[in-house]
Amino acid sequence: MSEAIPEEDGEQVSVHEEGVELERTIGLMGGLTIGIGTMIGAGIFVFPGLAAGNAGPAAILSFIIGGLIALLVALPASELATAMPRSGGGYFFISRALGTKAGGMVGVSIWFGLIFATAFYLVGFGYYAIQVLYEAGLTIGFDPVVLLAVFFGVLLVLINISGTENTEKLQNSVVTLLIVILVVFLIYGSLDAVGVLGRETVPEEFAPFGIAPVFSTAALVFTSYLGFAQVATIAGDIEDPGRNLPLAMVGSVVVVTILYALTIFVATSAIDSVTLGGFGETAIVEVSRELLGVLGAITILVAGLLATISSANASILASSRALYSVSRDRLVPQKLSEINLKYGTPHIALISAGIFIVGLVLVGQVELLAEVASFLHLVMYGLICFSVIFFRRTSPDWYEPDFKTPGYPGLPIIGGISSFVLIAFMQPASRWIGIAILLIAGLWTVIYASDVELKGVLEE
Repeated sequence: MSEAIPEEDGEQVSVHEEGVELERTIGLMGGLTIGIGTMIGAGIFVFPGLAAGNAGPAAILSFIIGGLIALLVALPASELATAMPRSGGGYFFISRALGTKAGGMVGVSIWFGLIFATAFYLVGFGYYAIQVLYEAGLTIGFDPVVLLAVFFGVLLVLINISGTENTEKLQNSVVTLLIVILVVFLIYGSLDAVGVLGRETVPEEFAPFGIAPVFSTAALVFTSYLGFAQVATIAGDIEDPGRNLPLAMVGSVVVVTILYALTIFVATSAIDSVTLGGFGETAIVEVSRELLGVLGAITILVAGLLATISSANASILASSRALYSVSRDRLVPQKLSEINLKYGTPHIALISAGIFIVGLVLVGQVELLAEVASFLHLVMYGLICFSVIFFRRTSPDWYEPDFKTPGYPGLPIIGGISSFVLIAFMQPASRWIGIAILLIAGLWTVIYASDVELKGVLEE
């Protein structure tokens, strides 16, 4: 079976001459839970302490800035996804707009971006798992964070190989339970923060460290908003993409932005920013302990385990689809796009992702992993916004999206520029690593795929 995009003259051209295509088995709920589940993991259970320590209560603005930029990109990405509902997401859109070299650079680098993000989520899971052991009174003679992260990373890869339906079932179950826990916690915490429950909030200046940290923190926490892009990356698995893709992408951004803002509001009302920063990756556990005692801490620990697992699970799924798409177009060895006939999943792409994820987990530096993932995604997001402008201006016959970006062309231009500007607020090490990955990806495309000319790529 082949996948085709019409050329401007209306003729069908295949972008994958042979092989087995992915089945569309993920519905709207699955798309929403992949988007929401990916984002909740970092934004609520890893970043609140780090964000508050950097920006104080003004960290709420950091999450709102991140959410607005994500929304500015989610709308153009939804248009492209409904016009080209294929696995690969941003890579597929950019390669069809800007050509083979730009697409190859983005495709290979965004795969690495998803790998960095997955490793970040798994390390966060390790911190929560070890906290559970401490709460249970168990003492271990060594630090098991990396060991736990590697074990569950391998387990999630195996689940993904066993079938997309299994991945969706796991994601739906985990995120549903997670949302219930979070809603109860945030309602109680919000009532406490506004004084309804009679407890005084922590008196603190809104921006004790100034305004600049608000933007640098926004760059750090932007990893929390990568979930909507995962939905576009697995567009080839989504049922009724014209309807479900925009709803899942835009809806997930709106939902999690509200949840993030409430989380920071509750956290900084219960505990001062400096103390929160000292708690690090598990700060939200201490907030829950402050509000609800030991039971609250244990409940949030369970939620944290669920959240980081759901984020890692969705990112592993998306990373395999990103590599599958690039391989299908012969920009990396085509063996990587091979579909397992028993399970209908790209098993070699999943195994390849697992190998790199384990390697990055060994690094263990949460902020570095997060920012490199954000850097590579922000580059892709900026190019996605400008790709919409390209397709609107060239207006090929086959470009008939079911959803169109409102406020065109202003909104895509603002979204593209905002994505690139946010990169400037990242720490230098993250930018240099990200640039190095982009250069390596570009060099790989020039050398390995020098003779590849993607069919369906439109020339201006």
